[in-house]
Amino acid sequence: MKNLVPLQRLALAALTATACLHPLAAQAQNHAQVPGYYHQSVGEVRVTALFDGIVPLGRELLVGAEPAQVDALLKSRFVPETAQGVQTAVNAYLVEHAGQTILVDAGAAQCFGPGLGQIASNLQRAGYAPERVDAVLLTHAHPDHLCGLTDADGKAVFSKATVWLSQQDADVWLSEKAEAQAPEAMRSTFQVARRTLAPYQAQQRLRLFGADTPLPAGFAATATPGHTPGHTSFRLDAGAGQTLFIWGDVVHFHAVQFAQPKVAVEFDWDKPQAIASRQNVLRHAASQGWWVAGAHLPFPGIGHVAQRGEGYEWIPTEFLPAP
Repeated sequence: MKNLVPLQRLALAALTATACLHPLAAQAQNHAQVPGYYHQSVGEVRVTALFDGIVPLGRELLVGAEPAQVDALLKSRFVPETAQGVQTAVNAYLVEHAGQTILVDAGAAQCFGPGLGQIASNLQRAGYAPERVDAVLLTHAHPDHLCGLTDADGKAVFSKATVWLSQQDADVWLSEKAEAQAPEAMRSTFQVARRTLAPYQAQQRLRLFGADTPLPAGFAATATPGHTPGHTSFRLDAGAGQTLFIWGDVVHFHAVQFAQPKVAVEFDWDKPQAIASRQNVLRHAASQGWWVAGAHLPFPGIGHVAQRGEGYEWIPTEFLPAP
């Protein structure tokens, strides 16, 4: 210090003082987001929401809505939108109940390109090894719900889990005959479903269920068809007077379809049926006060539905300490 000129001593003193006052100032800032998992208690059940990533959906996919109304609803909810489309989350849910660990849907893996495929890594960040999963319940057989069942080499990610899929969806998406009759643009969906489920079929770990089939851990299947022929939601009596209802693609554009449930999306298999299923689910969820978890609701996608006039409103859960 004695050999420094006065100006240098002054500069060094200022830097030293800044470091003392702000001990993190000299450290590199971490701009990474927090890991994509969130724990929620519902009655006596522990639910862990798992974030798979974001997919942009073009507003032109909406069917039955006036462009001006769509614009107003998206702006009123401040939904992020780029030239590629409206920001849409992809979620899956891990449920611990009755001594079993159940995963509802498995995410997109690499089927939809970059930006998705984080279910397996977020599962492990949340403290769960894939082999701990006892069963995977699929709401339907679209790629963003089942591709996460296998890794990049086509091997089963969940080495001990039984995969459950509705018989109606299996009759369509696993059928080569149905694929041949489908429009060319849809045929890759059939191929992806067969390829992804193949390792589980080979090990006799694929179960097809109907309306009355007992499911693991006390879950009950609720038919919510329309988006696909066998689209299914899963209901669970969570104890303490609480009900957990996990839907798949009942809602895609939350800012629009809660307020206007009669708006469909272009890739609904049967649009009138999808609308009827959505109206039925929203009515029951709102009137019964169910806890809802949705695959394409803003992460963590857990909350409640409230009726607002002729439409509904999504009320997300408030942040809670880990259960």
